[in-house]
This record gives sequence, C-alpha cells and structure tokens, in this order.
Amino acid sequence: MDAKTTASASTSASAASPPSATPPPEASKPSPEAPPSASQAFTSPLAAAPTAAPPSPDAYLISRTLEEITPVADRATSYFYALLFIRHPELRELFPAAMDAQRDRILKALLTAADHIDDPAALTTFLSHLGRGHRKYGTRSEHYPAVGEALLGSLARYASAVWTPQTEAAWVRAYTAISQIMIDAAAADEQHAPPWWQGEIVGLDHRTSDVAIVTVRPDQAYPFLAGQYASVETPWWPRVWRHYSLASAPRDDGLLTFHVRAVPAGWVSNALVNHARPGDVIRLGPPAGSMVVDHTTDDGLLCLGGGTGIAPIKALVEDVARYGRHRAVEVFYGARHTHDLYELDTMLRMQRAHSWLSVRTVVSDTPRDALTGPLPDAVREFGPWEAFDAYLSGPPGMVRSGVDTLVRIGMPTHRIRHDLAQELAPTD
Repeated sequence: MDAKTTASASTSASAASPPSATPPPEASKPSPEAPPSASQAFTSPLAAAPTAAPPSPDAYLISRTLEEITPVADRATSYFYALLFIRHPELRELFPAAMDAQRDRILKALLTAADHIDDPAALTTFLSHLGRGHRKYGTRSEHYPAVGEALLGSLARYASAVWTPQTEAAWVRAYTAISQIMIDAAAADEQHAPPWWQGEIVGLDHRTSDVAIVTVRPDQAYPFLAGQYASVETPWWPRVWRHYSLASAPRDDGLLTFHVRAVPAGWVSNALVNHARPGDVIRLGPPAGSMVVDHTTDDGLLCLGGGTGIAPIKALVEDVARYGRHRAVEVFYGARHTHDLYELDTMLRMQRAHSWLSVRTVVSDTPRDALTGPLPDAVREFGPWEAFDAYLSGPPGMVRSGVDTLVRIGMPTHRIRHDLAQELAPTD
C-alpha cells in the first residue's frame, strides 16, 4: 500500500486517537525477560465482548492483524511514530520532548479499541473518555487523519503476512468508527467544560521522605465524584501528564487533594514532591474513572488500598459518610513497612467517628499490631463478602492480584471496581 492509498483511506476514516498520551511508570512495563504475549503487549481496559455470537468479519480480520503485530509491537510502534512525524512534522509539538517512556500509548489505545469493534457499548464508553481527555493535549478533529494514516502504514508493514485489501478495508471501517466517537465526544464536552483547569498549589504536607499530600485550588469549579482521578501537568515537564486519584470527596471550599509518591525516574511525581511550592500553578485534566460508590444499594464496600492507593479509598469513605446511609465499609490498608502507613491516623479517626467503618492494616514487616503478607491474601481470611462491592487501588501488581483473589473466592467481576487502566497510563 503506497502513501497515497494510505492517506486516502485514513482521511475517509476521519482519523485516530489523539497525538498524546501519558508516559507510564517503569513499574507498569512488561518484564523484559520474555517476549510479551498479546495480553501483555496490549492489555485491554475494556470488558471482554460477549462470546455467544461469532465475531463479525471485520473483527476476525482485526484479530488476525493483532496476532501478527503483537510479537513486533515495539518495532510497529516506532514505525508508527516515524510515519506520523515525517509526514506531519507539525504534530511533533503536541508530544513531550522525551518520548521513550510513552511511545506505545497511542497505538495501544487504538489497537485496544479496534479489538472491541463488536462491543459498541463498551467501545463508546472507552473512546468517549479518551476523546474528552485528549482535549487537554490540544488535539483537534483535523489531527485524526494523520494518525490514521500512520496506523494503517504501520499495520501494513508489520502485519504483511495477513494484510489484504479486505483487511485494510476492515481497519478503515474500524478507524472511522473509533475516530468519530472520539471527535463527537470532544465536541460535546467542549460545550460545557474547559480542556483543562488551572490549579494553584496551596498546601504541601510531606508525610514521608517520598510522599507528599498536595492541596490545590482550581481556578473554577472542578466537578468530580469521590473515587475518581485527574490527570496532572506541571510547569517543569510541559505536555507530560500523570494520573492521580483525588483523595477526598468534593469539598465545600472547592479544594482538591492528591497523594503523590516520588518514584525513580518519575518526572511528574518528583516535581510535585521535591520541587513544588505553594503558589506554583499546575494544570488539571478532566476527572475520570469508574471507581465510584453506587448509592442506590445498601451493599457494603470492601476497600483495598495499597500505598498511595489509600487516597481514593479515603474519598469513598467520606462519600459514604456524607450520603448519610449507614452501610458496612471494610478497609484493608496495605504497605511494605509500618512507616509507609502515612494516612493511618486519619483512617483511624474516621473509624472512631463511624460505627460502620472498619480499618485493618496489612504490612510486610510483620509488626505485632497488624496483619501480614500480601494484601489480597489477608482479605481472603475475612468475610464472607457476598454482600459487598470491592474497590481496589494501589500498585498495578497488587490490584491484579487482588482481583484474581476476589474472583477465586467467588466475587463476581461486575462487583469489582478499579481503575488500573487509567487511560492506558497509570501514575508515576
């Protein structure tokens, strides 16, 4: 397929996922010890489509392409960006200066979406969120054809064994649907929300050598729900965004709170913990995330918070308290060492104030006053959890292990909530 054919096909398709996505933390990358499987290379944040019906012809062709691309995902991604920047150099300014940490974000989102082309409801939810969120990068509808052109060019090169006119046509149709959902969502969002909020840092509470609680005053009302997260850009690293959970329910004074742990090579996290001062101004992307309380039920909440993952758990507890309906809330607060339980005093004060709240600590250095071992294993010793919805937040490995444990002990997946994918880019 020559460049002219690719450009024509992708232009008719409207075009792809916006040219910017956030760099993932080192801890979230697949292990380099073995080649990535399909699930490792392009882990889907979408629920699997129903399997009762056979896949559509387009879904079958897309699936075959993904099987070919997965073993050479790194090379396909590099070629994707090479095509994009050579043919459309004006788009380079939308990306961070250093791209090594975030190279696969756009392509991963596109391939994830295409893989769920037979599940329009889940696809619309996922892509609408991306379309709204990518407004903060300066993405416009006219950028989409360029990304689509690069996508088709990369697929044609690295899935050549299965690339046929029929396969190309299937991808053009899929990309047309993907890009239009994102464009429409961004246009609708533009009618009532800014692409980003300015936020002044008004408080910094350094709880440990690497954890700070950052309080921010947004320049206008920031509409969010307890349990959601926000993307953050600092003035020290323009165009580099990271996701952080909001650590409280909405407050009457409008202030926002984030718990930030500085991690090695964490650009944004180190800037916030080690360099930020009151008066500094950061940018906030729109709130996102599905880890929110269903107030139409009296079912209990089983909450697993590891490390700074306690932040949204605290927000959920505040939300239950403010709603006024007493329901059982069981919090398991995990950390490697006792001194890492930086928010324990706050959680224990909340426990004393609310008879329906129970807080247990789980640490790895076996103190006498806490449970020990992996956090999910400790949860398994209690229960039963049939009348509970589960909420998990923390390091990716802990969340995955927690989900596996809860499923093994019989909790239905639809009752387990987490935001591990976080727009395909966890926090750093």
